[in-house]
Amino acid sequence: MNPALASMMASQLGSGNVPPFYDNGAVASAVQSPVMDSRVLGGGLTSGQNLAAAASDSHNLGRMGSPMGGGALQSPFVDPMYLQYMRTSEYAAAQLSALNDPSADRSYLGNSYVNLLELQKAYLSLLSPQKSQYGVPLGGKSGGSNNHGYYGNSAYGVGMSYPGSPVPNSPVGPGSPMRHSELNMRYPSGMRNLPGGVMGAWHLDGGNMDESFASSLLEEFKSNKAKSFELSEISGHVVEFSADQYGSRFIQQKLETATIEEKNMVYQEIMPQALALMTDVFGNYVIQKFFEHGLAHQRRELANKLFGHVLTLSLQMYGCRVIQKAIEVVDLDQKIKMVKELDGNIMRCVRDQNGNHVIQKCIECVPEDAIQFIVSTFYDQVVTLSTHPYGCRVIQRVLEHCEDPTTQSKVMDEILGAVSMLAQDQYGNYVVQHVLEHGKPHERSAIIKELAGKIVIMSQQKFASNVVEKCLTFGGPAERELLVNEMLGSTDENEPLQAMMKDQFANYVVQKVLETCDDQQRELILSRIKVHLNALKKYTYGKHIVARVEKLVAAGERRIAAQSPHPAALVA
Repeated sequence: MNPALASMMASQLGSGNVPPFYDNGAVASAVQSPVMDSRVLGGGLTSGQNLAAAASDSHNLGRMGSPMGGGALQSPFVDPMYLQYMRTSEYAAAQLSALNDPSADRSYLGNSYVNLLELQKAYLSLLSPQKSQYGVPLGGKSGGSNNHGYYGNSAYGVGMSYPGSPVPNSPVGPGSPMRHSELNMRYPSGMRNLPGGVMGAWHLDGGNMDESFASSLLEEFKSNKAKSFELSEISGHVVEFSADQYGSRFIQQKLETATIEEKNMVYQEIMPQALALMTDVFGNYVIQKFFEHGLAHQRRELANKLFGHVLTLSLQMYGCRVIQKAIEVVDLDQKIKMVKELDGNIMRCVRDQNGNHVIQKCIECVPEDAIQFIVSTFYDQVVTLSTHPYGCRVIQRVLEHCEDPTTQSKVMDEILGAVSMLAQDQYGNYVVQHVLEHGKPHERSAIIKELAGKIVIMSQQKFASNVVEKCLTFGGPAERELLVNEMLGSTDENEPLQAMMKDQFANYVVQKVLETCDDQQRELILSRIKVHLNALKKYTYGKHIVARVEKLVAAGERRIAAQSPHPAALVA
């Protein structure tokens, strides 16, 4: 093959003709990168098969060495099937049309143009979409209705349109629209038979070429619903099954009742690939299940695999689940050792969509004296964290589980110093509600006292109205009376109450008042409400409010009548 062909391919496909409809800038940038030019389209390509091989190799380089490859959701920029997914038939047609254009300048390739045309046609045919393959996104409802509560089922909502396998060296990277079991069907036969396999060495050391893809055993397991498989029958294929949606669920189910021999077999196979499975979309659930049902010494050895990787796994979509499970079930000495690896990165974890769950689990499951370095990080940051989408969860766990007087005092002082602001914040209101529901009586009283005088305004605010409802639900009789009197106002015109009943948020507070107040207060409020029912129908939210209030009024009257010694006199 003329070496100029590869150079031409690089300029035509690697850098100059990136389709304008790439939504992902990282993908578009990667397609234009020198890595793709030199590795995928560079010199030395003698056949279409080797072109595909180079594409596969470059994909693996992108996963392991590219600066864009960090994290669990990097785009596998030269996965041939991912490019196939990204490119459209129109783009492929445009490329061929350009090649067939008689006005195109072909002189720079001399007599090699015909060979180039054939090579590009072969390459573009590899990229042409096969719509039937992508009609339904993976991870949808394929799990069926009987999910049995096992991990990896569609009900768990992975949150990726095309969840791939982050197992090292796998071409099925995150975002790739295929899974291991589909590779045989989707890759050209020439690519399936490359030495070492496209999946790389993670799968089975020393295995033959065909073992790099879904084995006949896994295919039989998935297609033969009549046969009842046992764990012992998948010996030698545990890692492969673990990285498959249905295989993973099978192993999880069987581990619950597995014999010692079966657990030993599974343990021996998953241990060499434990770290890879921990970050796999389906494999992580097998690791979690083994933490639950493995033998004591096996759980310890598996936990030892985590050391040195706790922070990385805590920030990874699937790895964070494994860390949480380990913190729940491993021995205390290992819990403490794991948690110490997060020291210096606490705030980073709290603000991370995955790491915050790990911090919450540490607070829940590790003795307070062993996580003081975590809690002390929050001092002077409580208000800031309370207004953060993930930080507000962590602060609630601190309120629940930290009993150290110093910690309680510092955290509550910061919350009480900003109650009005937090009550109106989209995340902070949950922290205030948590104190009202689970806090000590003097803490509830302090919050209600702080909000008194602003109850009507707070009730008309989307988030603060929920806080006011909690004040009514969990406050004492004297505190409720204080709030109700503020809503009724100081005159017979009932201005505050009228305004609240017309408001889209405050009307719920009025209903909560009727649910929580004593009979004397309820009778007074109902008499005030009934005067204004007809007027309320004129307002946007009036019709709905009137319907709700009328039901409550009727129910209140029935309660009063039933409790009265002379119900007939009231009716008359």
